[in-house]
Amino acid sequence: MLRFKYRLWLFADRLFGLLVRAVFALLRLLGPDAGPRIGAWMARRLGPLTSANRIGRENIAGAFPEKTEAERAAILTEAWDNLGRVACEYVHMDSIWDFDPENPEAGRITASAETMALYERLREDGKPAIVFSAHLANWELPAIAAAKHGIESAVLYRTPNSPAVAKEILRLRQDSMGMLVAAGMSAPFKLARALERGKHIGMLVDQRFGRGPRITFLGRPAFANPLLAQLARRFDCPVHGARAIRLPGGRFRLDLTEEIALPRDAEGLIDVEAATQEMNSVIEGWVREYPGQWLWMHRRWR
Repeated sequence: MLRFKYRLWLFADRLFGLLVRAVFALLRLLGPDAGPRIGAWMARRLGPLTSANRIGRENIAGAFPEKTEAERAAILTEAWDNLGRVACEYVHMDSIWDFDPENPEAGRITASAETMALYERLREDGKPAIVFSAHLANWELPAIAAAKHGIESAVLYRTPNSPAVAKEILRLRQDSMGMLVAAGMSAPFKLARALERGKHIGMLVDQRFGRGPRITFLGRPAFANPLLAQLARRFDCPVHGARAIRLPGGRFRLDLTEEIALPRDAEGLIDVEAATQEMNSVIEGWVREYPGQWLWMHRRWR
């Protein structure tokens, strides 16, 4: 009976994978403008019918008690809009990325001269570095930006629960990013090995991690992942923050911070808990700047 159930689950997963491939094919036909617009329209209408909408509403109320109910509702609507666009942009990342360093304001992707100089420095300085990011705007873009700028990197990602969907997502990602490291027991060792080899590592650090230190995020206590702070303590390498900002007309601006001075303990080593707080404080500033572009629909403060 167990073998039969497992085979049945595999069959259903394959069918679901075929459905996902069909949806991705349809999105390709719709193009990088119409597809995300349709995804945003559907998310704005279907998202409020899900249980995740209540989670998002409660999270926004806790983060912005000073805002009116209408202001919070507008943030949540924009967050659903953004999520719908992200889901439909997966298949178009090759055409969305059109950054021209000779004419940085001309395409869908733009970046300041300071950010461009920082990417060049990371590529040329011969040192490993750690880059943290968050679920803001299209959160795939910082990793793509690193690869497009010729920066050797290893990027941590969470594998979808469906093997068929995971295979399809990996197929879409593998040609546009650096080395992809699946989250799991071996991930810290793989990231450490990448740093030992002089590569750069990247990771989204804004979601709940129950085994991590307790920090303050958007005014409330929350548990956070200390992995990047632990690696920074071990390798004592530069740490930067990277984000994408969604602009009107299907455009994005890339930002990369200067090296962040992380707190150190009495022995001069990076303080893991304080460094984890520092990184999340940077992300908090990003979220407060563009609250509608963050992924509110998860139990960050569970």
